[in-house]
Amino acid sequence: MKETDDDEAKLSCREEEQEKQEIWSWGAGTDGQLGTGNLQDELSPQLLKLPSLFSARPISHLACGGAHVIALTSEGKVLTWGRGASGQLGHGDMLNNPNPKLVNILESYCITHVSAGWNHSGFVSDCGSVFTCGDGSFGQLGHGHSGDQIYAFGSGKRGQLGISKDKVKSVSLPEVTCGLDGINIVSIAANGDHSAALSNDGKLYTWGRGFQGKSDAYYPEHLTTSFCSTKATLGWNHALLLTGNGEACILGGNRHGVLSRPDKVSALENMQDSNDLLEEVPGLDGEKVVDIAAGSEHSALITEKGVVKTWGWGEHGQLGLGNTVDQTSPQPVTLYNEVPTEAVTSKVYCGSGFTIVIRTKDAPLPPRCK
Repeated sequence: MKETDDDEAKLSCREEEQEKQEIWSWGAGTDGQLGTGNLQDELSPQLLKLPSLFSARPISHLACGGAHVIALTSEGKVLTWGRGASGQLGHGDMLNNPNPKLVNILESYCITHVSAGWNHSGFVSDCGSVFTCGDGSFGQLGHGHSGDQIYAFGSGKRGQLGISKDKVKSVSLPEVTCGLDGINIVSIAANGDHSAALSNDGKLYTWGRGFQGKSDAYYPEHLTTSFCSTKATLGWNHALLLTGNGEACILGGNRHGVLSRPDKVSALENMQDSNDLLEEVPGLDGEKVVDIAAGSEHSALITEKGVVKTWGWGEHGQLGLGNTVDQTSPQPVTLYNEVPTEAVTSKVYCGSGFTIVIRTKDAPLPPRCK
């Protein structure tokens, strides 16, 4: 009888924890990247039915690739789903998986960070070990080193590796990115043909393909701004910045509406100063922004009131507006039928043509189930 009581207690505790978090996804889904179990695009947000694998602890971070997703739990466990044709899901096969699945080979490690490329994945453990899997045709699976520098590897045709003044086709082993000596880098981002790094004092450095038709940069260049950045995220043709004051700014992008004011495109071509290249995302009516994300050619943000807004390319429903129409300014996304009565913290993530939002109730979690 005691075993039955214990089992019931565990189940009850897990159900309580699971109710603390919701995961919504929408957009391109033909490779299973939405985690819904279906292989189809979704034009409106879908609430994922979380498997028991999620119940031990909530998801603390997501990484979205071209068509696959990596989920990191607060206990350092990893789940993946979506396209697996190059082995990027880490399950030891080349199969797609429309449902979240635990990466068993990493079970004995405490993973602290995950990253997803177009068709490859990376994982970092608490002891500094780096694991990679998936497509390595450009050398993008090279093993990293621990330390306070940025190491780059993979394709470098537009200078996005930041390791040489000359064009580099590809590098299969890590090399130190130049020009960042003595700078305390706290986060990095890469997408398409460009890269970015954010320092602890809010300075942004970019390299690779130039924005607004500017020349490619083979070394990191400091983007001079009048504000401190707290987060930077990259699309194929644009970058989104989040300032310390809760403002969202956009840099670059003149396709599919990723630049929210297309009338500025021609004028931007002649601008030289970094502040002139940046545009504050309009239509927010002074409301502060708490999170941002960039897909290949669409963008998303979350306001301090928890409202999700999207704009840009909408062909696969990645804007979550119930249609496939492109949008040139942020539009609100409806995730639920009524306004939530409890305080929640929301985070947004974008893959190439899909979007995922995690909502976590702010109330403290119950003690971990034994």
